Amino acid sequence: MGIRSKARWMIVRVPGFEGLGGVTETSENLAKLPLDGWHRAHGGRMVPFAGYEMAVQYEGIMAEHLWTRAHAGLFDVSHMGQLLFHGPDVDRALESLLPGDLLGLKDGRLRYSMLLAEDGGIVDDLMATRRGEHFYLVVNGATKHGDIEQFERRLPRGIAMDHMKEQALLALQGPEAVAALEALVPGVGELSFMQAGLFHWNGKPLWISRSGYTGEDGFEISVSGRDVEALADALTADERVKPIGLGARDSLRLEAGLPLYGHDLDGTTTPVMANLQFAIQKRRRAEGGFAGSLRIMAELENGAAQTRVGLLVEGKQPVREGALILDAEGSEIGKLTSGGHSPSLGRPIAMGYVATALAEAGTALTLEQRGKLFQATVTPMPFVPHRYHRKQGAVA
Repeated sequence: MGIRSKARWMIVRVPGFEGLGGVTETSENLAKLPLDGWHRAHGGRMVPFAGYEMAVQYEGIMAEHLWTRAHAGLFDVSHMGQLLFHGPDVDRALESLLPGDLLGLKDGRLRYSMLLAEDGGIVDDLMATRRGEHFYLVVNGATKHGDIEQFERRLPRGIAMDHMKEQALLALQGPEAVAALEALVPGVGELSFMQAGLFHWNGKPLWISRSGYTGEDGFEISVSGRDVEALADALTADERVKPIGLGARDSLRLEAGLPLYGHDLDGTTTPVMANLQFAIQKRRRAEGGFAGSLRIMAELENGAAQTRVGLLVEGKQPVREGALILDAEGSEIGKLTSGGHSPSLGRPIAMGYVATALAEAGTALTLEQRGKLFQATVTPMPFVPHRYHRKQGAVA
């Protein structure tokens, strides 16, 4: 898994894939996902990402983005880490590291949370699901090995962790995702947003959650690596479903206002700075007891020095990660952490961190990229409304 120490490196620029920095590192020793051959057979353009060769696009980022917004896109996210935790009081043990309310999480329910450092910085963001007496966590691919080391070192001895290396992970996203998946897996449409359950397809077990990273209705499907190719074939045999690459995944999540770890989140940002206070539920705010809680609770009460905001950029040229954010006097007040063209809106959008005093919607700011100035306005996120499937009266 991952990249061996004697790898040879080069730089590859991927046109239209500037959302993750514009350049990617390559190595002769990148790992391959279970669907590697499937991606190539379907015309996937492969690039290095998170230590793997992954498909950045098939038909083109713009076309794949708009297809997902209108129909259903199939994403291979098997690079993500799937971890299963079990042991006495496993929810309380995980709550020492995560700020989310896991004790109050019902069986088969998901919760977005973060693995925190002792100073309150974000080590990774993740999804946590209660599966009976166990907890199932999905962590980011680029950080999963570091996350595993932290869990092993910081959790009590009685907590066991299984890295589910044999499992692949697919995401089916878009307004037609439910109809396409229901045709193969009857009953899956009964799930509501942030709910999961065990299903079967052709006698094969599937762990399916109604969740995703695009802002659209959709599902994430954990399936054995032995069975993932047959499932991908069955899904894309439906005319409503097309394979979608990393490029459109990035532009979709940016429109949805969703942060990307390593860009919009890192060890120097806290949940309050990142404008992710919703992930700290009422009981945790009252009781504390999680890593970095003193700092985070002070920021909840008094505000953080900087805040993640959305920005609408004037003109047609996208402004990329790393651009400076300036106030009316030309003083630097922050930096862009993500930026690109919004296919849905037909204009450039971005997100970044600014001094909290200038984070109000409607605030006019200036962006500086390679000596060129761009006008921008702070705007609420998401840029494109979420279309999650929420049932009336559903609770976590």
